[in-house]
Amino acid sequence: MDVGTAIGSVFAAVGLSGAAGLNAYLPLLISAVLDRLDIVEMGEPFGALSGNAGLTIISALLVADFVGDKIPGLDHALHAVGTVIAPVSGALLFVGQTGIETGIPAWVAVVLGAATAETLHGGRAALRPASTATTGGIGNPFLSLAEDAASLGLTIVAFALPVLALLLVIGLVAAVASGGRRLAARRGRARGTRRGRDPGR
Repeated sequence: MDVGTAIGSVFAAVGLSGAAGLNAYLPLLISAVLDRLDIVEMGEPFGALSGNAGLTIISALLVADFVGDKIPGLDHALHAVGTVIAPVSGALLFVGQTGIETGIPAWVAVVLGAATAETLHGGRAALRPASTATTGGIGNPFLSLAEDAASLGLTIVAFALPVLALLLVIGLVAAVASGGRRLAARRGRARGTRRGRDPGR
């Protein structure tokens, strides 16, 4: 096993699972198509995912999610479902990307891929209600398109320049963590203000 290739595979896996946090189906479909065309070599479960049935199912889910995520209200429901779907997609991508070139145990790859995807999906899901509240839902389709574009770009970078993909995911995770801390602090201040207005509570 070549160490450099193995490290690059891990970096690519991080990028792909991060992309899954922004759009669960797009990196799955691209990876499966590239594996089908023998442009990249993915491990299992991409033997099945790159088959006719797998490509058809992923494509249908991608189209349904792409359209539904542009509809205010429905997008929130899809994000709730995505709390399960995104980490599953991230786990599949991490396992498939690292299964051939590295000696990482499958369960470790599953945990790493799921955690990366879920972290970015959580940030995405937290941002959408703010868009709904501030724009009345008008900004949601544009935000969704930006997420799709970011997922596509991150997927491409993961295969073309894995180290950059790793850095991008680290930056996105840091942004999510920072945003979460700011949101928690804002909620704390809001609770303190309400208590100050109602000292009898």
